[in-house]
Amino acid sequence: MDLGLDGRVALVTAASKGLGQAAAKALAAEGARVVICARGADALAAAAAEIPGQVHTITADVTDPAVPARLVQETVARYGGLDVLVANAGGPPPGRALEVSDVAIVDAINANLLTSIRLVREVVPHMRLKSWGRICAITSYVIKQPSPTLVASNIARTGLWAWAKTAASDLISDGITLNLACPGLHLTERTKALGGVAPGVRTGDVDDFGRVVTFLCSEPAAFITGVALNVDGGATQGLL
Repeated sequence: MDLGLDGRVALVTAASKGLGQAAAKALAAEGARVVICARGADALAAAAAEIPGQVHTITADVTDPAVPARLVQETVARYGGLDVLVANAGGPPPGRALEVSDVAIVDAINANLLTSIRLVREVVPHMRLKSWGRICAITSYVIKQPSPTLVASNIARTGLWAWAKTAASDLISDGITLNLACPGLHLTERTKALGGVAPGVRTGDVDDFGRVVTFLCSEPAAFITGVALNVDGGATQGLL
């Protein structure tokens, strides 16, 4: 299947490892020119070496409120436009509902809600110029099945879904889609930091996850918008 991404310009944030890197690799494999960012220059360079095709790196912390605008400006200056955004940021630390602090909640909202909103606001004018754009935010399956030990993530990521549902309806007439990819357990550094996976529990392949994101950012996905797609091996048990 031709995904219609050859020559497109894609910005993937927090892409030095894990799910962000997997998304960047999959987009590049389809011929997209990819810009990736992360906080650590060494890790970013190592990630870029594993991504095929044209890859440009920007060392930056995407959760800094000033950074989304700079990332978009540098991408457009280098490649003349921006067609695809994969908005990603590291998840907040664990905590239970009655123990989480105000600071932890505010930090999670900044990283996992406001960062994506800022990125979308910056990329949309460039996508509207072409009447074409694909936006995918990497979130978590907790937006549909909240985790009792990840309450800050529950709060911020469900807020992003509510915002994305309303923003998607404002963008579709411009040829721009906005979706969420919601991973379950994958063997990433974050999963390991949260305690790993119990023996016998099946985990997802990060490269497969990257391909799912790439499909959501493709030409054939033009009529898919406002969707939060679980990539969790059936872990979510709710019917809605």
